[in-house]
Amino acid sequence: MLLNGSWRWLAVVGLLAGVPAAGQTSSSVLQKAVSQAMRGQSGTALVLRVSSERIIASYRLEVAARRVVYPGSSIKPFTLMALLESGKLDGQTALVCKRSVSIAGHELNCTHPDVKQPLDAAAALAYSCNSYFTTVALRLTPAQLHDSFVADGFTSATSMAEAAGQVALAQSPQQLQLEAIGEWGIKVTPLELARAYARIAQLASAHDAKLQPLFEGLQQSVAYGMGHAAQPESAMLVAGKTGTAPAEEGAWTHAWFAGYAPAENPEIVVLVFLERGHGGAEAAGVAREIFAAYAQSRGAAGTATNKAGQR
Repeated sequence: MLLNGSWRWLAVVGLLAGVPAAGQTSSSVLQKAVSQAMRGQSGTALVLRVSSERIIASYRLEVAARRVVYPGSSIKPFTLMALLESGKLDGQTALVCKRSVSIAGHELNCTHPDVKQPLDAAAALAYSCNSYFTTVALRLTPAQLHDSFVADGFTSATSMAEAAGQVALAQSPQQLQLEAIGEWGIKVTPLELARAYARIAQLASAHDAKLQPLFEGLQQSVAYGMGHAAQPESAMLVAGKTGTAPAEEGAWTHAWFAGYAPAENPEIVVLVFLERGHGGAEAAGVAREIFAAYAQSRGAAGTATNKAGQR
């Protein structure tokens, strides 16, 4: 279904759609993978080229640009980035997970494995530890967290066809803690979140030393943490983060996965948003299918290039 003024929407889609350069994986391969992975799903999925932040494959792009919802734990990398960039946290800060977390009526108990040892920033991100993030978030002022999220692009629409996210200024420590984990005060569109992860991927390519715990945490999330279902059976490593967010419409949740690959030198970002889903169990699995298609096509392209060079 298109928005009102469908001609205008189609024009925007045409501007957003990326055209692969010579030697790059064909967008048609990714479009087929996205359509198959999302078949029968309610939600949206996007693939962006990291270098340009342009969309090269999508499912229900109008949902990606217009749906404004809580991000849940998919926002934690940006909370960690705010802490690292402000100097309020470093990669060595380790805390024991308290397991039980209750804030202003929100029951946020940690469900990750009980590792019986303190978690540093990277491991806390990999395990999506609510205890860790709601504790260290208090090192930021409400204005610092608010301004950092705004700088990440979570209130920015880039065309008439897009909605803009919302970032509130916390009025209490409890609101600050909930905002830091995407449960209050911040709503985003899937397109905004995809672009924000593309910027993290760009920073990963630049190997910013200050943000190394962030990059390590995203890789470890897929290697062994809550996002492990996103890793395809290939040598190409994926980095990313899941999220399970509260739904305003009822007592269910929405599912997120956002990440990039290859982890060490990112080329694409994959964003999956599923209505009435769970991040680690469902959204990450959909992302895996898309990453697998990219890895296979990328390998085939490399083989073809090598053969051409041998002639």
